[in-house]
Amino acid sequence: MAKTTQPQHQPNPKADPEPGSNTIKDPEDWTTGEERMTGAQASYLKTLSEEAGEPFDPGLTKAEASIRIDALQEKTGRGR
Repeated sequence: MAKTTQPQHQPNPKADPEPGSNTIKDPEDWTTGEERMTGAQASYLKTLSEEAGEPFDPGLTKAEASIRIDALQEKTGRGR
C-alpha cells in the first residue's frame, strides 16, 4: 500500500493580524513607485486635500501620493 502524505497546514495570511514585514514597504523602495498615482490614490488624495485645506497635485507618482496621503491622514485624523 502506498504511503499517503497529509498536506501540511499553512496559516491563513488573511487571518493573521501581523502578516509579516514584507507587507509594509517604504514607498521609496516600491518597484512601481515612479508610475503615476492610481485613480484610487488620486480620489482619496483629493478628498484629503480638500478636508485639510491644502492644494491637490494631480501629477504625483504612486510613491509621492502614498507619502502625501500619510501626511494628510495625520493632519485630518482620517484613516488611522
